[in-house]
Amino acid sequence: MKILVINGPNLNMLGKRDPDHYGNETLADIEGRITARAKELGVEVDLFQSNHEGAIVDHLQEQSGSADGIVINPGALTHYGLSMRDALEDTRLPIVEVHLSDIDSREEFRRYSVVAAIAAKQIKGMRGQGYIEALEYLASRPKGGERE
Repeated sequence: MKILVINGPNLNMLGKRDPDHYGNETLADIEGRITARAKELGVEVDLFQSNHEGAIVDHLQEQSGSADGIVINPGALTHYGLSMRDALEDTRLPIVEVHLSDIDSREEFRRYSVVAAIAAKQIKGMRGQGYIEALEYLASRPKGGERE
């Protein structure tokens, strides 16, 4: 089983960004935890981060054919990234949307997600642990199963 783990804009700045919302872990710390847990689960992960929506779309189009699921933290693209959303939907893969902070308890504009309607699950407010929960969720699904 192969899972794409995609991070959007500004997530490369974790560890320097507002720790009250995002915690103190860096993206490298979180990716290390994901890789370790994936190994325990016998799952291959493809880790990718970009500050550019087009690069995320390109990565999804290039890699989704060999994947069984997607974990994505779209960052700010959560609220307006329609080309990213379309590319996610086109994969026909199960998607878990992850947010480090609880987007529902933050500013009004952060409460809307263009991804939520196509995601099998949304995990928010668990910081880096949310990625682990997402990975475990996808690993527990039947291989090749489309989204719910």
